[in-house]
Amino acid sequence: MNKARLIRRLCWLPALALSLQGPLAHAGLIGADRAAEATSQDEAAADRAKVQQFLDRATVKERLQALGVDALNAQERVKSLGDAEVHALAQRIDAMPAGGALSQNDWILILLLAILLVLVI
Repeated sequence: MNKARLIRRLCWLPALALSLQGPLAHAGLIGADRAAEATSQDEAAADRAKVQQFLDRATVKERLQALGVDALNAQERVKSLGDAEVHALAQRIDAMPAGGALSQNDWILILLLAILLVLVI
C-alpha cells in the first residue's frame, strides 16, 4: 500500500508542474503596418550590406585612396547614413555599368561623396 501511495504522489508532481506552466508561444495576426515595417527593415539591412560590399571591393578602396578618403572612414560614414540615403546609394550601385565605365553623373556623385566625407571628418 505504501508503494502505491508513493507512486500516486509522484504522479501528481509532474501533473502540477505541467498545469502551472504558461503558454510557450502566442500566435496572432499582425497589422499591415507592422508587416511593412519588418519588410522595410529587411530591405534597409540588405541595402546597407550592398553598400558595404561595394566599399569592400579593392577597386573602390583604391579609388577612394586616390581621392584622399580612407576606406575605414568611408565605412563609418555609411554606417551613420539614414535608411533613405543608403537606399539611394544602393540603387545607384545597381544602376552602375558592370564594366566600370562611369558616366559624368556617377563621377559627380563619387566626388560629392568624397567631399562630404572630407568635410565630415
